Amino acid sequence: MAAEKKPAGKVGKKAVGRPRRLDPETIVSTARRIVEEEGVSALSMRRVAKEVGSTPMALYHYVRDKDELLMLTLSGVAATFPRPALPADPRQRLIDTSVHMHAVLAQLPWVVEILALGDLTDKGALWMAEEILESSIACGLTPEQAVRTYRTIWHFVYGNLVFTAAMARREAEPERRWNFPAMLTDADAEELPRLTELAPQWNKLGEYEVREQLEAIVDGLLSRARHTRPDGPTHPHPLD
Repeated sequence: MAAEKKPAGKVGKKAVGRPRRLDPETIVSTARRIVEEEGVSALSMRRVAKEVGSTPMALYHYVRDKDELLMLTLSGVAATFPRPALPADPRQRLIDTSVHMHAVLAQLPWVVEILALGDLTDKGALWMAEEILESSIACGLTPEQAVRTYRTIWHFVYGNLVFTAAMARREAEPERRWNFPAMLTDADAEELPRLTELAPQWNKLGEYEVREQLEAIVDGLLSRARHTRPDGPTHPHPLD
């Protein structure tokens, strides 16, 4: 018996339906998991699309680009950490806010990596920048000095966290040979006398408590505070 012929135009044709609707929360949680586990460099629109069972083109209907995706991963993170009770004294408020910022970010290395990209941040974390600026001005700094104070504090916090994480990764490497300061020998004493002298104690001498170091930084910055009296010249602003 001859095989029954199928109607023309029907062979191999797939049913066309609506594309799968994506859940924005799933997109963001997937992106956050990738960044937390593998770092910012592992994140891409293509990677997220694959993880959620979609296509990069479909993903662009929900997220403009990788920067927006990173912003969404940051959104709301700061709110999961309660704000500390801050004292009335502006100097102490400045220090306590800075210490709090360091403590929060120390628990979120993936956030530090995103913040390193420059202008990406969680809007809910900006209260810390606002508090540092306001406290700096209350201590007698000009707005320009206050902005520089915030940036100096941020550079310390960021640098400390990045270096600490890098050293932890290095220490975890088996069979690793340490270079500095072990590379220094007595032969280097003439050119590098102080480094050679301190090399055996370098790591120990370099240890510090974050709050103590931030207090020193803040006091140094506030020593530049100025205020203008009605009768004329500019004078140092008292810190007490």
